[in-house]
Amino acid sequence: MNTIEVLRTLVGFDTTSHRSNLGLIHWVADYLAAHGVEARLIPSDDGQKANLLATLGPDVAGGIVLSGHTDVVPVDGQAWDSDPFTLVEREGRWHGRGAADMKGFIAACLAAVPAWRGLDLRRPIHLALSYDEEVGCFGVPRLIAAMRADMPTPALAVIGEPTQMRVGLAHRGFFGHRITFSGRPVHSGDPALGVSAIEPAAQLIAQLARFGRTLRAQGNRTTFNVGCIHGGTAINIVPGCCEVTWEFRPTDAASTAQVTQELARLLAGVSPEVAVELTPLAGVPALCAPEGEGGAVDTVRRWGALWPPGEIPFGTEAGFFQQAGIPSLVCGPGAIAQAHQPNEWIAGSELRAADRFLAGVGAWAATA
Repeated sequence: MNTIEVLRTLVGFDTTSHRSNLGLIHWVADYLAAHGVEARLIPSDDGQKANLLATLGPDVAGGIVLSGHTDVVPVDGQAWDSDPFTLVEREGRWHGRGAADMKGFIAACLAAVPAWRGLDLRRPIHLALSYDEEVGCFGVPRLIAAMRADMPTPALAVIGEPTQMRVGLAHRGFFGHRITFSGRPVHSGDPALGVSAIEPAAQLIAQLARFGRTLRAQGNRTTFNVGCIHGGTAINIVPGCCEVTWEFRPTDAASTAQVTQELARLLAGVSPEVAVELTPLAGVPALCAPEGEGGAVDTVRRWGALWPPGEIPFGTEAGFFQQAGIPSLVCGPGAIAQAHQPNEWIAGSELRAADRFLAGVGAWAATA
């Protein structure tokens, strides 16, 4: 099967994040088995989803991880010109949910397997497929834990998110929380008898905004956003509950720690009459650019990755691999501008570029 044929099959699986991805995962495992490659499945707690890990070549350190997520965002409410889960070609563009983000890269990797099997690989090529990236990167920590337990350390991880084959060496992280304030509701005719939940929530929002301005004044590009506020029941009732959903996007681990510590300090200052519950919603670490160039970065350039490298404007699973001690970068076919959109598409030229890139991976892995 060539890349288009594999992509057509992958797009045909509706792996929207709230659904199971097992149909796709089992198909991939069977495909790999047909080419003599054993796949290991790492299931979710409820058994409805699974990561997949497979290795071609020797069981030694210094290989490469090619990583992609199998889930896609919903198509609900979008106006598509064709069935989102049927790959359709129009004017050199292949349309379908996940075509760009990021089943195109996965398809190219799988299509390369027969050629890789025909090489005398001296370094391993690891295929790593995750679940639930789109809703918080919940699958990849379990995938990496399995890798660290059972695999010699790779030299590089390439996360094939859509960058139009340009190397991404850095991106901000993403951390989201839901903060619930619980006070004591009473008739507003005598508010002193109650405890407002909205007032401390409003104070926290203002304090976070001030802290964000302080960071920016210091040259820190970490951003904050309060996305949702829900509270109160009526204009004449002191609000007994208020829920704030917010996120911050740190530039590095130090910024993550700084914001986390400030949030804890601010919440500790809330009146003891108000109960506060902090619920983490997502935690995606930043990808930090290595100091200097060379090494792995120069290697992927030889495979046809586009130059110069830089920072990408969206989060990926790369930071998780980097935290695990694996040098990591982002590089894959397709454009992020097409991701999550109705009539999502990937150019045929992008898929061909990915094919050439992965041929370079095979040649590198066959070199001692």
